[in-house]
Amino acid sequence: MNYRHAFHAGNFADVVKHLALVSILAHLKKKPAPFAVIDTHAGRGLYDLAGEEAQRSGEAATGIGRLLDIAGGPETLRTYLDLVLALGRDRYPGSPLIAARLLRPQDRLVAIEKHPEDAAALQSALAPYGRARVVQTDGYTHLPSLLPPPERRGLILIDPPYEASDELSQAANAVAEAYRRFATGIFMIWFPIKSASAANAFCGEVRLSGPRKLLRVDVAVDGDPDKLNAAGLLIVNPPYGFADDMKDVFTPLAPRLGREKDARSRVDWLAGEE
Repeated sequence: MNYRHAFHAGNFADVVKHLALVSILAHLKKKPAPFAVIDTHAGRGLYDLAGEEAQRSGEAATGIGRLLDIAGGPETLRTYLDLVLALGRDRYPGSPLIAARLLRPQDRLVAIEKHPEDAAALQSALAPYGRARVVQTDGYTHLPSLLPPPERRGLILIDPPYEASDELSQAANAVAEAYRRFATGIFMIWFPIKSASAANAFCGEVRLSGPRKLLRVDVAVDGDPDKLNAAGLLIVNPPYGFADDMKDVFTPLAPRLGREKDARSRVDWLAGEE
């Protein structure tokens, strides 16, 4: 699978992933102690929804495009939509830009991007944010050197493009090594669901790596069978209340993100519970 993000920015999977990101960062900010955010596959940071790639796929129109007129709702949803709307209706922020805009002066972001062109665009997108640093290298190989972070608090976001046939295994191995080094950290791993058996096997691999608390969030929409219609998140050490927050924010989203019928979501504990 090729999941180059310019084609898919702002789609249903992005919406759910970024709502989860906003929720986790809000939790980390409840304590004054600093934290780090490490994004291993950061992408460009900012995407043009009027550009050729986004227009060709049309995925943003059935994702973020259906949410911009929502009024009210849970705080996590409001924060997310305010961040998006502040950039204008034709631009969409990637995970590193969302994180950078939510950091406090004592927090920091390390955004890793392998591809030189995307890394240059990311550097430009994050230039206004002094607590954000871009590293052009392979996220999998560089992550262990950053753990544990000096702050001893933080979020590790692993969101690869899944271009390689063994990317699910690479991601699972990366989580296992990172968790060994930083067992108290929060990890968020995004994965596409093209095959239920492959997705379940991946989640099983991550569970066997030892997390005492592991939450799975799945979202599915109906549509073209040749396109991505389901995606998931694995959250290692999810914050207290996160599972309920995700259920709350999805309530107003389900009829909007759905195509032939309402979108569906599941929130399941794979290890531990609140």
